[in-house]
Amino acid sequence: MRLEVLAIVAAILPAIAWADPPGGVARFDGDWSATVSCPDSNGALGYSFGVPTRIKDGALHGERMHPGEPGWLLLDGQVQPDGQAKLYAKGLVGAAPFAVGTRVEGRHCDLEFVRH
Repeated sequence: MRLEVLAIVAAILPAIAWADPPGGVARFDGDWSATVSCPDSNGALGYSFGVPTRIKDGALHGERMHPGEPGWLLLDGQVQPDGQAKLYAKGLVGAAPFAVGTRVEGRHCDLEFVRH
């Protein structure tokens, strides 16, 4: 297994930000489902999976599986009042065909967040 570490700049929840009343980052607090979708890249297969995510006082934390397990992914970051966030992702590749070599930079991936 190869360790995957990447920084992601994401537009978190911009589609719903306009629908929520003003109130700073607290308006994003709650449980969310994050879907991470990464296309084929540099010979590696694409993938898509869900990550249970929680936001509290603007702090975003999501985790899929358990540390050390193939396919594990951790998402952490701070949501800004406008719904933007810089996320840090760390994880383990589930299988070699999905890995883009040994890397600390990432391939382009899309994240979609849906509130529960």
